[in-house]
Amino acid sequence: MAALSPAVPDNVEILANVEPVLAWELRGPGLPPVDVALRMVDEFTEYGRVVADDLRSQCLAIPADSDAGIEAQATLGEAARRLSLERLSQQATQRAAVHRAQNLARLVRALDLATGRVNEEQERTFLSGAAEESVERPVLASRQEVLESHK
Repeated sequence: MAALSPAVPDNVEILANVEPVLAWELRGPGLPPVDVALRMVDEFTEYGRVVADDLRSQCLAIPADSDAGIEAQATLGEAARRLSLERLSQQATQRAAVHRAQNLARLVRALDLATGRVNEEQERTFLSGAAEESVERPVLASRQEVLESHK
């Protein structure tokens, strides 16, 4: 039986693609074909949605007014905008497809950084005893566990 949802690219695979995509020169002769750039757009979009959902959940476990929480909310706002853009068609120009892939690569990098900062804030909050509240919070899954559950 086929999976109901598309396979989400692996964390390591996606993060390994960020820098090479950002290195593509928009005005240079070595741009990848449209289909390659659109494949990266699709992978970054799917991955970004999963990470944004996870980050949104993780933000619930830290003080909303913390630096990490404020930065994460800003990143999530940008993610909501970029991840909801209409998919480019195969007839898109090479430059448009590469530009979209690069914008999403920057977003993936920002989501990854925000997730790291929120995780650090969760640890600080827990260690300082601020996590000891009368309402228990569920243990949040790691990003890799979330990615696995979406496969």
